[in-house]
Amino acid sequence: MTPETEPRLTSLAHGGGCGCKLAPSVLRDILKGMPPAAPFADLLVGTETSDDAAVWRLNDSQALVATTDFFMPVVDDPFDFGRIAATNALSDVYAMGATPILALALVGMPVKTLSTETIGRILQGGASVCAEAGIPVAGGHSIDSVEPIYGLVALGLVHPDQVLTNRGARAGDALILTKALGVGVLSAAFKSGRLDAAGYAALIASTTRLNSLGARLAGREGVHAVTDVTGFGLLGHALEMARGSGLTVELTGRPPLLDGVEALAATGVRTGASGRNWDSYGGAVDLPPGLPQARRDLLTDPQTSGGLLIAVAESEAEALLDLARAEGFARAAVIGRVVDGPARVRVVA
Repeated sequence: MTPETEPRLTSLAHGGGCGCKLAPSVLRDILKGMPPAAPFADLLVGTETSDDAAVWRLNDSQALVATTDFFMPVVDDPFDFGRIAATNALSDVYAMGATPILALALVGMPVKTLSTETIGRILQGGASVCAEAGIPVAGGHSIDSVEPIYGLVALGLVHPDQVLTNRGARAGDALILTKALGVGVLSAAFKSGRLDAAGYAALIASTTRLNSLGARLAGREGVHAVTDVTGFGLLGHALEMARGSGLTVELTGRPPLLDGVEALAATGVRTGASGRNWDSYGGAVDLPPGLPQARRDLLTDPQTSGGLLIAVAESEAEALLDLARAEGFARAAVIGRVVDGPARVRVVA
């Protein structure tokens, strides 16, 4: 077996990237049967508000942030697949305001179908991203599986008083999104052979950009809540912020999109996860009359390794945009605001 004779990575998986995630409604049904966790004084963030990672207080100046994320291939190049999966996993650490300290690899591969060279390239891609983040891949676990799966356990540190969660938004806050949307549409176009070289380059550039900006938000004046936008789409993760904060999140119906995405969506390119997302939480979202189906699909589009959604005091929003753009997030933009009202999302024209 050689890389030249192997099947495409994406052909071995029934889904790819964060589009593999269980639909929000399915996840809720599974978790509702879980017994309540015993109280632990040092568990600062657990499962209560669908936050991005768990946080455990180590001492008065350090808290450990712990998360894990893994999925099936969203692209065929093994090195790119590894990079995307690792970037996505580290994002949850950054979304809590933490700095990563180490990672463990999670590897499930069809060893009778893929060569050791291809599997090694996946791991090398992940390791290259960890090196960029300044951390080691210090171990991990591997199994023989039917579909190729790769990801990380990621650990980070943050001051206990500076942990960022999705539940601290305040009425009057501006909402900033650091990456343009459309990763799900581009990945669907790739899988169907409709993505050109420019579209692929845009897909890779977005999904391999580390959300390291998040570590600079801890303790920053005016930053009240942060989450990353991944498999549940912009509407789903905004709804988690609304529910966590007990307020209404108001979003523009026209957030920034990756180049070429709108044209593809207009021709019906979408992921199955986009529809499942809407079916799961659409009852808690108010849409403007006449919003085109393609536009709604983009708002529920699953974002593999998506951007940060930041609730920040309006007076600090411009300075935060400047910081994000200086960090390389050229498409960062204000896409909405937080207002008094029930825990819902409202899309405005």
